[in-house]
Amino acid sequence: MKIMKFLRKKLKNGMTVIMEKRELPVVALSISNPFGGAYESSEIKGVAHVIEHMLFTGTKTRSHEDISREIEKKGGILNAFTDHEVTSYWFKLPSEHIFSGMDILIDMLKDAKFDSEKFEKEKKVILEEIKIYHDDPRRSVFEQIEKNMFESPFGELVIGNVKSVSSLQRDFVFELFKKNYNSSNFIVTIVGNADFDEVCEYLEKHFVSGKDTPKSLPIRIKNSETSEKREGVEQANFVLAMHAPLPSSKDFYALDLLNSYLADGMSSKLFLEIREKRGLAYSVKGTIHPGRKYCIYSIYVGTTKESVPMVKKLILEEFDKIKDMGEKDLEEAKETLIGLKKISSEESANVMNELLYSELFVGAEQYYKYEENIKKVKLEQVKKLASELVKKYSIAAIVPK
Repeated sequence: MKIMKFLRKKLKNGMTVIMEKRELPVVALSISNPFGGAYESSEIKGVAHVIEHMLFTGTKTRSHEDISREIEKKGGILNAFTDHEVTSYWFKLPSEHIFSGMDILIDMLKDAKFDSEKFEKEKKVILEEIKIYHDDPRRSVFEQIEKNMFESPFGELVIGNVKSVSSLQRDFVFELFKKNYNSSNFIVTIVGNADFDEVCEYLEKHFVSGKDTPKSLPIRIKNSETSEKREGVEQANFVLAMHAPLPSSKDFYALDLLNSYLADGMSSKLFLEIREKRGLAYSVKGTIHPGRKYCIYSIYVGTTKESVPMVKKLILEEFDKIKDMGEKDLEEAKETLIGLKKISSEESANVMNELLYSELFVGAEQYYKYEENIKKVKLEQVKKLASELVKKYSIAAIVPK
């Protein structure tokens, strides 16, 4: 992949700033903190996500309405997300408004008010969010597969559960926020048209270094199978998943190629076998969910209750058939992935997040070596990986009652 104008700097206050310079008059910028669900015990599961919500409820000088209005009235987008290993706050704006957007994020991160009344209200909002996720069987089955693959507390949901979220107290959460939101750990990712030196100078002016570094809890893996019968569900939602190579592993790019060939797209082997040949499903999709200390490779199929055993059998058979994969198949998969990467790079917010995760996992520069690393993968490497992965797997299914 062609390297754009890439810049990276470690500031005096400890912050890491990464930028891909573009000439279009738009900028996407995130400030991210390596603190998420992997840092929580069962008793406080969901607290990182609660903190994310609270930062939008108001600061010492801005109300919730002020925060959203100042971005949206300039034609921008403001949002955030919480993952296992990071929480990220980001905006996308016309380039001339970059410092207005930065003022908002800085205010949220430095002077969040954590109003007691809003705290209790926001917990109720999150409890409703938990219900929404549970009521969506496709999302719910992916939540269940994580529980089947990891021991608690990592195997519990990033969003938390009714008991853990309900029991959180404002003062405890606020103290946890102050302890774990240390600007020395922040990663700032920028994609677009901006002056890198000015941004760095601005960030050094508004943040001072800290000492604390969040410490994640041990991740203990397992493999198990569950099937839930649920009222009001018409379709069976089925996931077969495996513990896969980490992004730092030489086999991670082989995993990408395996998925491309096996379960990504309408020309993939499983899509053709399960949907086109047999008509057993509408959706067949492989997904890789990587982290610094974990990686999940999953295959989702939306099918009928009666077809679940056959779908499982077909997935395992296609893994076995990887031994017959040829050099032409490998080259086609490589061309597919390289092309998709180029298409994805058109959207600045996509690149912003991919640079963030690259920095967390292996270093941001590796994002630009994707094509090089994909081309290095050998056919036997993909075949060996497939044979190893399929030895142990987990299953989650939500089926009509």
